[in-house]
Amino acid sequence: MAEVSMEDVQVVAEKLIENIERVVIGKRKAVQLVVIGLLSQGHILIEDVPGVGKTMLARALATSLGCTFRRIQFTPDMLPSDVTGVSIFNQKTREFEFRPGPVMAQIVLTDEINRATPKTQAALLEAMQELQVTVDGVTYPLPHPFLLLATQNPIEYEGTFPLPEAPLDRFLMRIRLGYPGLDDEITILDSQQYVHPLTQIGQVVEVEALSAAQEKLKDVYIDPLIKRYIVDIVIQTRRHPDIYLGASPRGSLALYRTGQARAAMLGRDYVIPDDIKALAMPTLAHRLIVSPSARLRDVTGETVMREIMTTLPVPGADVRPR
Repeated sequence: MAEVSMEDVQVVAEKLIENIERVVIGKRKAVQLVVIGLLSQGHILIEDVPGVGKTMLARALATSLGCTFRRIQFTPDMLPSDVTGVSIFNQKTREFEFRPGPVMAQIVLTDEINRATPKTQAALLEAMQELQVTVDGVTYPLPHPFLLLATQNPIEYEGTFPLPEAPLDRFLMRIRLGYPGLDDEITILDSQQYVHPLTQIGQVVEVEALSAAQEKLKDVYIDPLIKRYIVDIVIQTRRHPDIYLGASPRGSLALYRTGQARAAMLGRDYVIPDDIKALAMPTLAHRLIVSPSARLRDVTGETVMREIMTTLPVPGADVRPR
């Protein structure tokens, strides 16, 4: 693999962002977060109401990378084998053959994940963490790159099963798209007058270039004071009186890795406190379990994270590598 620079990582990120923005209009911040998640080799939970472009975002990302794409529509009657695959007995060969499920793709969209039962939701845990699935005692590796983009409707909508703590903790980030602005929605109408914009985009980044960029992120420097800042933020979530269960060490790693990705995306080979501040909400808020009494006062994970980020001192670190 050829040696790459931080500028190469920035080029990869910008190509992906610009191409996706031809389809997903007016949502640059959300698109940037998805690309950061991709570079960090994490999975993304997109929580929003129907019709704001969640599926189009996933399809545009897969097209931009030339990756295989599968969409899984989750329903209450879906079984784990509908996700991971199943072994079927072949009467001719007298052997069992594995029929891979839709999760065996590079970019997987699990649509309305909170409409499936917890048993089916749990079928994704091994794929998300170990990048493999086990069916009938046999383990099958997932392709590289592997990115799971899950969408869910707000849990107050009827017919949904809120994601338990374990699946939530395995999502690197949770993002929201939101409704477009007036001018952006008019642009959306114009862009789809004759053809869908998805048919007008193609591959802009090779998988090899993405893999090289992902590896290069490990060279992004993080000052010890910023590492302490990351851990302090996570510790505050565990000590907060309104939080029943704070962020785990996996949350610290998520903030660490996405901070490196954001720095490289912006053309830096070092992380600054602003990177951490920008990513603390999407990487940590969904991991917090609010206490029942605080929930009665409409306290959410986002509320607590805003309070922590407002009150916790920001380090004045020498952020550049020596």
